[in-house]
Amino acid sequence: MTNYEIMFIVKTTMEADNIKKSIENMKKIITDDKGKIVETKDMGEKKLAYPIKKEINGYYYVLKVEAKPETISEFNRRALIDETILRHLIIKLDEE
Repeated sequence: MTNYEIMFIVKTTMEADNIKKSIENMKKIITDDKGKIVETKDMGEKKLAYPIKKEINGYYYVLKVEAKPETISEFNRRALIDETILRHLIIKLDEE
């Protein structure tokens, strides 16, 4: 398993329940494929540097995970399809 840090931004124009559901769906992608979520960081709602899909605010969320590369590929694919996710970034962490 490889260590990754994943940051994603969720639309804030949705209801609070839908925001939480979207975050849980993204976490479920990792855990369903036997990945492990090591740390979660809820950074809250922030103003975006520039509008993305006509949104000016986003709900930031960071996950540190241990997962297989195939799991991360699936996460990337699903994040691109999901209309509630404005942006996402996946960083492979160095082995220590």
